[in-house]
Amino acid sequence: MTDSSGPVRGAVEHVLGRPLSQTWPTGALSPGSRVTVVRAQDWDGPWQVEFAGTIDAMGAPEPNEHPQALDGELLYWVTFDTPQRDSDGDGPYGKAEIWGRYLRAEPEPEA
Repeated sequence: MTDSSGPVRGAVEHVLGRPLSQTWPTGALSPGSRVTVVRAQDWDGPWQVEFAGTIDAMGAPEPNEHPQALDGELLYWVTFDTPQRDSDGDGPYGKAEIWGRYLRAEPEPEA
């Protein structure tokens, strides 16, 4: 399980005003899963480029309650292999909460 949160979890929980869930939803990508963060098909974002990362166990995926979320879409904490800038040029970020539609699961390496 990958949880590189360190003091980050406490800071995020403080900002949210609640603890991060640790109950992993059935069918969600597992902590430690390798993913590619992809760009949107219909706009120039949310990140400047596509890049690799790992699903982080800092907090379990939670329902995306944004009005533009897809039905059943989850938000995942992802630790990036290398720091990235978002489409506005902000960052670089080493970890972020990413909408499920912007994640592509990578196949598990063969043993």
